[in-house]
Amino acid sequence: MSDLFAAQNISDMPLSDREKLCWLRLIRTPNIGPVTFYKLLERFGTAEKALDALPELSKRAGRAKNQTPCSAADAEKERALAEKYGARIICAREDDYPLALSAIDDAPPVITVKGQVSLLHQPSIGIVGSRNASLNGRKFTETLSTDLGKAGQVVVSGLARGIDTAAHKGSLQTGTVAVIAGGIDVIYPEENTALYQSICETGCVVAESPFSQVPFAQSFPRRNRIISGLSAGVIVVEASFRSGSLITARLAAEQGRDVFAVPGFPADPRAQGPNKLIADGAVLVQQAEDVLNVINTFTRSAPKSFHDIQPANYIPAYEEDEAIVQNARDLILSKLAHTPVQQDELLRDTGLSPAAFSSALLELEITGLVQRQAGGKICSS
Repeated sequence: MSDLFAAQNISDMPLSDREKLCWLRLIRTPNIGPVTFYKLLERFGTAEKALDALPELSKRAGRAKNQTPCSAADAEKERALAEKYGARIICAREDDYPLALSAIDDAPPVITVKGQVSLLHQPSIGIVGSRNASLNGRKFTETLSTDLGKAGQVVVSGLARGIDTAAHKGSLQTGTVAVIAGGIDVIYPEENTALYQSICETGCVVAESPFSQVPFAQSFPRRNRIISGLSAGVIVVEASFRSGSLITARLAAEQGRDVFAVPGFPADPRAQGPNKLIADGAVLVQQAEDVLNVINTFTRSAPKSFHDIQPANYIPAYEEDEAIVQNARDLILSKLAHTPVQQDELLRDTGLSPAAFSSALLELEITGLVQRQAGGKICSS
């Protein structure tokens, strides 16, 4: 279990309505991503205290204007719109939050769900692939997802055209989860509107983005990590070398999930991704049994919940001396460029203490001077 995951588990007390609203406000504040969110909770103990501290933290890091958190009115409005739409907002400290997802380092602190939430707690397999899928690829995927569903697996995918659509259609009757890149009410692509509505009735739709947020380029990799995070493994069916499906496969491997791939004809560009994955060690899939045999071989203990890890006598992280943190901020910025580097590598190169490095990096992230990338990498803005 990573240190960050341990840091996420801040208290064994249930969230009050007030604190839940503060969670929503904090994650909707500019420059606050999941990792920064959990660091703030580690440092201040509650989202409410973190919100109170943001203006001073941004001022210390040299921001010209104080950081303005998402307002309580805006958070209340989002919650009301979600409820009116028939959706629920679930925080990572609540019992309905999926345990498998909570085990990844950058688990979304807040998700919005519509449909059968119980599906998020059942054994799941992700299926992803090309939007420009072949007829044979779509037929195979639909049959594969049907067979996996009959074997007790919930099929998780991204509601995109092509392979994703076939995966959802094949598992509608047994249980499917659609993780979408935009807000819970934004159907993309629009051609899948009927499928979206069917999933809301018999399956479950999950969104990390704010209500009514139209998806943008960075939304899709963020969505992909949730697909793999919810799943015991990810199956790739038809994908080019530069496909987002290969990003999902890489994320799955980094998260400790199994990676599966369906082989294809070498001359078809859509077979390049799966064939490369197989060459690199992914499990070759020709039928559902190839997947089931692997995931049933291992007995995985359930990830620990937020109630299991952090002791009740939680003490927030101590404050470093401002002069030390200022020096750390300057040193970090001098070492960074637009090309991302591993955070651990940067820590070693600076020679800073972990506490000073963490405090300085947190303040730089809040101001937007430093950006966090996938895989634990950071870069300058």
